[in-house]
Amino acid sequence: MPDQRQTCEFRFHGRLESFIAPRRRGVRFTHAFDGSPALKDPVEALGVPHTEVGEVLLDGTAAALDRRLQGGERVEVFPVTTAPAGDQPRFVLDVHLGRLAGYLRLIGIDTWYRNDTGDDELATVSAVQVRTLLSRDIGLLKRSQITSGAFVYSTDPRAQLREVIDRFGLQQHLAPFTRCVRCNGRVDPIAAADAEGIVPPKALRERSGFGRCADCEQVYWRGTHEARLRHRLQEVGVHL
Repeated sequence: MPDQRQTCEFRFHGRLESFIAPRRRGVRFTHAFDGSPALKDPVEALGVPHTEVGEVLLDGTAAALDRRLQGGERVEVFPVTTAPAGDQPRFVLDVHLGRLAGYLRLIGIDTWYRNDTGDDELATVSAVQVRTLLSRDIGLLKRSQITSGAFVYSTDPRAQLREVIDRFGLQQHLAPFTRCVRCNGRVDPIAAADAEGIVPPKALRERSGFGRCADCEQVYWRGTHEARLRHRLQEVGVHL
């Protein structure tokens, strides 16, 4: 049987280099493959999840990740920069991004999160509920079931929030303190009288702006913590 092994020249650009072997960063290199695979297959075999790929040039011409390779091509792969989340941005976060989930809910973004969720459920929620999956798990983001996802590059929760806002154009969707941090439900305004017996008497006397989650009935009110939170987020360029 004749040898079906083929080769292409690859070059990855920008932050995509963080996914590939150090010796392959900043240079063109030859990659061997069998048959005639879709571009997505060798790109992910080399370490880059498809969610992070923006433009691909095949011999200088734009190509989609389902384009099949024949051998001998020159491939340039560039990172995605922005990916607007549409009129109603919706996310699902993996178990390692709990602080980010809290921040996204605080700024009013619909965010599905549980700290006991496995990869299979995360992928299913992303697909069935049409939510963008945020994760630092490269293997999870490579699943073909994930059509909308993003690798979170930063490890600091506030910087992660800034990163997600920038990538998905969320600034226009911010609605601070309208979503429950505990369960993601909508927080509706309530009168101070409806909060009596639930919030501390001092808060009832001195504070205003009470709200209650429509799902879990957690009651919220504006206090000194709001000013501190705003200041901490302003330090990373998030203005509420």
